[in-house]
Amino acid sequence: MSILNSLLRPLIDTIQAPLAGSSPLLGITLWSIPTAWFALLVFKRASNQDRIAEVKRRIQACLFEIRLFNDDLRAIVRAQGEILRHVVHYQALALKPMIWILPPLVVLMVHLHAFYGFHALQPGDEALVSVEIRDGWQAPDESAGSPVSLNAPPGVRLATPAVWAPALNEVSWRVVAEAPGDYELQFAAGDQHISKSLTVTDRVVRLSPTRPDRSFLGQLEWPSEQPIPRSIPIRAIHVTYRHGDVNVFGWVLDSQYAWMVVFFVLTMVIAVALKGRMGVEL
Repeated sequence: MSILNSLLRPLIDTIQAPLAGSSPLLGITLWSIPTAWFALLVFKRASNQDRIAEVKRRIQACLFEIRLFNDDLRAIVRAQGEILRHVVHYQALALKPMIWILPPLVVLMVHLHAFYGFHALQPGDEALVSVEIRDGWQAPDESAGSPVSLNAPPGVRLATPAVWAPALNEVSWRVVAEAPGDYELQFAAGDQHISKSLTVTDRVVRLSPTRPDRSFLGQLEWPSEQPIPRSIPIRAIHVTYRHGDVNVFGWVLDSQYAWMVVFFVLTMVIAVALKGRMGVEL
């Protein structure tokens, strides 16, 4: 997963760069167009289009039968049973192309989530920075209080000293963004050092709320930074960014997952609009 993310990060960042100054809705709309085209192309190649068309015709025939014999209860029940059977058949036919569509779609969406799921900090904003320590590790000098130290670069100010919660294996700080920029927070755990990105800007850019460990799920969910090496006694580092929002014609959807809803709706609408031109039976 680390290699795949390393390849995709610069590619997606390059495509996304011209959209950094635009509204999230525009960027989401533009990404949904090639996504819909890709999904239709895969669906056309991987599915049995003739069988799908036949099943849809049979469902329509059953609906016509219900309307035609609306005074015959037995005929209506029989037609409803046939509709259910054909719907299950249709779902089975659609399953094969979905197996090919979903994995690349999930990978794309977790990368786009880094752009549209969160807002970067603004000058004057506070953020909570927390470090998860690996189980069983102890600092060489426990008298220091916190087993991990944080060095903030110019432009970022430490607002509080470290708060060490041994029961949670977690150390936390509050930091204040003082100026726009891309920063690297430096952490020291014993003689080991690791950094974590922190972004202060009003543009739509890639953010990294979490630098994960090397687990597959951790790297899948948080692809914006290289995973933390296993030799480092830190499991993960978190920065609390505000949740993103999408303004849809004056209706503001305020959630880190709001953009996904808009993305799915737009992709489906565009797919329906393109299916006839591409000759795809859905």
